[in-house]
Amino acid sequence: MPEMTFELQWPDGSRQRCYSPSLVMHDYLTTGASYTVADFLDRSATALAVASDRVRAKFGFACTSAAATNDEIRDTASRFPSTSLIHVTAMHPALEQA
Repeated sequence: MPEMTFELQWPDGSRQRCYSPSLVMHDYLTTGASYTVADFLDRSATALAVASDRVRAKFGFACTSAAATNDEIRDTASRFPSTSLIHVTAMHPALEQA
């Protein structure tokens, strides 16, 4: 199962690198896009839950790293108003262009 990282810039300019056990993040986030904190929390939580479910389907247990990433994102996001913008600065690996 391919793993990936995605990088964020928070409203205060700080940056964070996050882990996902699945490339599913590409279905919910776009490199270069900005999302409100509220929208980003919904998108990332859904994507990380799907990623964890994929790990469970393949290995028989949920991915604790996906849960930890979600917790880290929620913790950082709690410092900002829900309408502030989070910018997705990179996703590795990037999607292949057809």
